[in-house]
Amino acid sequence: MAYSFLALRAEIIQAVRSFFIGRGYLEVDTPLRLPSLIPEANIEPVEAGGWFLQTSPELCMKRLLARGHEKVFQICKCFRKHERGTRHLSEFTMLEWYCTDIYYMDLMAECEEMLRFLVAEVDLPGPAAGIIQAESGWQYLSVSRAFEMYGQLPVQQALRENVFDDILVRDIEPRLGLERPVFLYDYPAETASLACLKTDDTSLAERFELYIKGVELANGFTELTDSEEQRFRFVKERELCRQSGRDFGPMPEKFLDDLEQIDKAAGIALGIDRLVMLLCGAERIDDVVPFTPESL
Repeated sequence: MAYSFLALRAEIIQAVRSFFIGRGYLEVDTPLRLPSLIPEANIEPVEAGGWFLQTSPELCMKRLLARGHEKVFQICKCFRKHERGTRHLSEFTMLEWYCTDIYYMDLMAECEEMLRFLVAEVDLPGPAAGIIQAESGWQYLSVSRAFEMYGQLPVQQALRENVFDDILVRDIEPRLGLERPVFLYDYPAETASLACLKTDDTSLAERFELYIKGVELANGFTELTDSEEQRFRFVKERELCRQSGRDFGPMPEKFLDDLEQIDKAAGIALGIDRLVMLLCGAERIDDVVPFTPESL
């Protein structure tokens, strides 16, 4: 069974590459070890010789957009300390792709097309394949509506009482994507430090997450390209990190300088290990990777 899952993993990754190359995306390879990272209070980075192993290739990939590469994708290793569970690994495989001149709704559509392409190209045993092909279409559900339907509190009250994440993980996520994939979209601005705010409602960010069978699979947004606003948000996030004893290195000045060269863009991160787990019908992420940390 383990060999079967690894063989399917290889087929899925090859199909992912085929999809993006067929759409004119450039596959890129960026450094794993960086002097500074995006500050994120809910993530603990892994130090490596005075620098850090990437938690995401986002910084470098956006810098490539700024240099004129309009469509880029990457499949790479990312690292986050103290993440371990049936759906989590401290070293995991991420797919990220970025494109200029599109918004988050365009990216949602492309994400759906990519997953439907995988199901058509690869013979998959898991029930998630049938969910992806749902004839009723994929669901678009706003965060505020999800809290009304499944949460114990309205979203703004949950934010004020600092229980937004708790309610999302405990009460909402397990109910999403059980019959068809769900795009949970329009997150509160406070929960999207790298996303562009909606022009008609600046309390909301143009951010979304994709859920299938109660599993959060991808996170994407229209990119914030205002370097001064991004610096302001980084300062606030770095203070939260400092309070929790987490260090992400100095301010990523070269990234902020390059950000000024991007007009409009959107990007998304999708967990390959979780995708393979869902498409193969595996119960644990351990079943679809060649080695787990405990086996080394």
